[in-house]
Amino acid sequence: MSFELIAEIEPPVTADASRVEAQLASWGTMASSLLVPDNHTSRATVSSLVVAGDLVRRNLHAVACLNARDRNLLGLRRDLLTGRYLGVDELLLVHGDEPAIGGRSGDLSVRTMLDECAVAGLHRSVTTRLAPLAAWKRTADRVFVQVTWSIDDLLRWRDSVRFDGPIFAGVMVLPSASMARRLGARVPELRAPDSLLDDLDRDPTAGVRHAVDAIRTIRCSGAFAGVHLIAGVRHRELAEQLSLTLERTVPQC
Repeated sequence: MSFELIAEIEPPVTADASRVEAQLASWGTMASSLLVPDNHTSRATVSSLVVAGDLVRRNLHAVACLNARDRNLLGLRRDLLTGRYLGVDELLLVHGDEPAIGGRSGDLSVRTMLDECAVAGLHRSVTTRLAPLAAWKRTADRVFVQVTWSIDDLLRWRDSVRFDGPIFAGVMVLPSASMARRLGARVPELRAPDSLLDDLDRDPTAGVRHAVDAIRTIRCSGAFAGVHLIAGVRHRELAEQLSLTLERTVPQC
């Protein structure tokens, strides 16, 4: 059974494309798809559709994320047309965190976005926490599970869910203990366990090893179609470690 690696590509916060180029150099042909977030840090970035369109022109499979926070219905329809124009045919639809500046658009929901994308004939993905999957989300083509640090909780959740399409588990690399603590303070759901924080205090690269171990366990479980990798600044280290270990994963299971 195939196991997909969907690598998240952080879009630039300036007009300089070198950051994207560095991430592409890391992933090479290892990633089956590349996912481009949409102002995910509540900062303005280059449009996810533009970056995804550039990847499509390179004959890479790209998924563009669109959030409900930053657009109204007219803006969404514009973006769906833009995506089709650029050759981007798969979207990940999310609610979006509270903005650091300005306000939320307020009149658009992920459910509405899902319906609009169906009318436009686009492939649609949604996210979920470790909670019952809403009935309307089951109309999506794929589901991305948000990051959790407990593989046992993740597998128990998977056993409880019925969904006809592929489900991908989120795996994040924490780049340092200080960043992990800031992230946990800002997003309680992503608060790392003390054991991982202790490892990061001793070795800032421990987050890479933790992510590789999680990916190996998820793959061996056979419960997921693949993983959504959020490597951030550690993309090179994670890609190198995965290239050394994934081909040995199945025999080790």
